[in-house]
Amino acid sequence: MVGIASCGVYLPRYRMDRAVLYEAVASWLNPAALLPGERTVANWDEDSLTMGVEAARDCLGGDREGIEAVYFATTTPPYGERMNAGILATALDLEGVRTVDFTGSPGAGTRALLSAFREAEGGKRVLVVASDCRMGRAGSAQEAMYGDAAAALLLGEERVARLEGFRSLSSDFPDYWRLEGETFVRSWEDRWIREEGYFRFLRLSVGELLRVHGLSPQQVSRVVFPALFPRDHPRLAREMGFSEGQLQPSLFEQVGNTGASYPLLLLVAALEGAGEGERVVMAGYGAGSDSFLFTVTGGLKEKKVERALARRRELRSYEKYLAWRGMVPVEKGMRGEEMAPTSLSLAWRERRAILGLVGSRCRACGTPQYPPQRVCVSCGGTDLEPYRFSERRGRVFSYTEDMLAFSVDRPALYGIVDFEGGGRFWFDFTDCERGELRVGAPVRMSFRRKYVDPLRGISGYFWKAVPEGKDGDQG
Repeated sequence: MVGIASCGVYLPRYRMDRAVLYEAVASWLNPAALLPGERTVANWDEDSLTMGVEAARDCLGGDREGIEAVYFATTTPPYGERMNAGILATALDLEGVRTVDFTGSPGAGTRALLSAFREAEGGKRVLVVASDCRMGRAGSAQEAMYGDAAAALLLGEERVARLEGFRSLSSDFPDYWRLEGETFVRSWEDRWIREEGYFRFLRLSVGELLRVHGLSPQQVSRVVFPALFPRDHPRLAREMGFSEGQLQPSLFEQVGNTGASYPLLLLVAALEGAGEGERVVMAGYGAGSDSFLFTVTGGLKEKKVERALARRRELRSYEKYLAWRGMVPVEKGMRGEEMAPTSLSLAWRERRAILGLVGSRCRACGTPQYPPQRVCVSCGGTDLEPYRFSERRGRVFSYTEDMLAFSVDRPALYGIVDFEGGGRFWFDFTDCERGELRVGAPVRMSFRRKYVDPLRGISGYFWKAVPEGKDGDQG
């Protein structure tokens, strides 16, 4: 039967304590809206697409064999008219597979999963990636509630869990919305959303799923659903007949409400601690509700969510957060005012090298080289094969801290990376601060947004080097 073959998650390194947010906006914030804990914050060079690539890489672990489709779900796609899933697939070196974008609602994540399972029933392997980077107005409840994250599931063989069934309930319920061209999410009254939408749709969806399969809540080991309202999360579980011990923790105080990726993120967390034969019910919310029944087969051996939670750095500056999100104007200086136009024809011809970080390796002498070459730089041979540098670790050969070059998060950090096994190129460094880089320090590659050209409506993507040092620092 069809099921989940592997899973992956990605949480941005930066976390902002909600107390930092409240302190900055205390003069106009409603005190009744105070929430505990912290939320994840995407770095200035991250968006839903880059986070989705990282979650997919964690899911695949280098295994790309037989994948026939990539589904990408998000309410915050970088491009309104361009296949975002196509960029994601190219970054994963999966170009040529069928790609589909799902958007319009936080329920897009479970809708993509539902469609992917139907395709996987035909014997295909389908990669589902859900990611969101939503924004709320300064001082709004959404700003404190939302978090940034991505999750990925590879569907096909049932190595992790087997799909037993699903139910889907769709409704154009007016709770949250955002018009074309708008940045911030709008919402209706909370009590209306909670009672008429969140509670009602989840009860109907999960209740019907259990009824069809002849199960009582007590026969389920774990129930998973997003915490739209954190204090009502356990209340809704009780109303559906589940005990507190069956409810998967919401991660709201560690991550926040991560939109389209939220139910998939919680599902991965639930599968990490599940034993063979256990039943897991997962439900999503948004434009209705989709619910799924899984039986754990192999489960997850790696603690991927736990590992992602442990990789963290505090963001203690609310002003820096505003600058990263483009919510306040930032002085660029004359070096940052001009931007050379992007040659889309060149970017297309070199897409595998740029988006996939694919170079070449000489079959005769084994020398890796980037950018890809037609003639080996070592032996002069002409028999070269594609070589994926994105999966290789490296070390800092040299670096520069540049206070003159424009960067949203100064100084601009860049330098030369030596790859394990051979190959060398220059990259920007990210997820690190001034004074942290060292020659010889280990780094991994991360897909990031290189620049945004608002004049021409282009987001440019490339790979950056992330130091693999100690986490838990403050920024």
